[in-house]
Amino acid sequence: MIPRRLLLAAAALPAAACSPIDIANRLTPSEGVARQSGIAYGQGERRRYDLYTPDGAGAGAPLVVFFYGGGWTTGARGDYEFAARSLALTGVLVAVPDYRLFPEVRWPAFVEDSADAVRAIRAGPGRDRAVILAGHSAGAFNAMALTTDPRWLGSARDTLAGGIAMACPFDFGPKDDPRGIFANAPNARASAAPLDEAALRGMPPLLLLHGMADTTVRPEQTVRFAALARSQGVAVEEHFYDGVGHIGIVAALAAPVRSLGLEGAPVLDDVGGWLRTRFPLLKA
Repeated sequence: MIPRRLLLAAAALPAAACSPIDIANRLTPSEGVARQSGIAYGQGERRRYDLYTPDGAGAGAPLVVFFYGGGWTTGARGDYEFAARSLALTGVLVAVPDYRLFPEVRWPAFVEDSADAVRAIRAGPGRDRAVILAGHSAGAFNAMALTTDPRWLGSARDTLAGGIAMACPFDFGPKDDPRGIFANAPNARASAAPLDEAALRGMPPLLLLHGMADTTVRPEQTVRFAALARSQGVAVEEHFYDGVGHIGIVAALAAPVRSLGLEGAPVLDDVGGWLRTRFPLLKA
């Protein structure tokens, strides 16, 4: 439980001095999880990742690569310390990569950056570990593209241990992309899944999470993709949360939000339970 005095102190901070993300990060306990910051996976400041390792993590502990959202236009790995530390307390290592954003790049550059990050992480701290790809919103698109479509990771896709998507925009067309972020995609249409649906076969199990009050990415996207994946023999588990919006689903990972009972959804419990089903040695 976060001390009440800390919550009151955070609430008193001027809005200009401390954003909600700042508050979430500052009030998320750092004990029990070590962080290594700014590990390079390529050239440039946007090709680095932070690694979170829980105390006592053994050689067999899996590693989750978490890609943050932001519409492919905003976001930084340091903003998501709250999510990484919370996930790490389930017993897994967590890597949070940056990737290049629009307008510097368009699709597929940010997916290619994500693939490069995964390759470097698997060759480094993920070596000999089960690796799960996860993300929220635009980051979930990146994670699901790598998990579902073998053109990005090749045969290495089939050796991933799983994929976790929160509020993922699996598919949308040009009318949903006025800035042309996906102008280079086939027919300017963004799709996390491969064009050949049969290529989904052999992909790892999925955990799909979506808030029913999400008006940014409609939950029907997750419903449709879950049905498509199942039609190709993929193991899928879904959770839908009443009253939870697009930001609320990732905010539910923040320790201060959970401590106050405001999360509106047991997102961390559901993620932890899904992980423990596959890796029984993880602590409850």
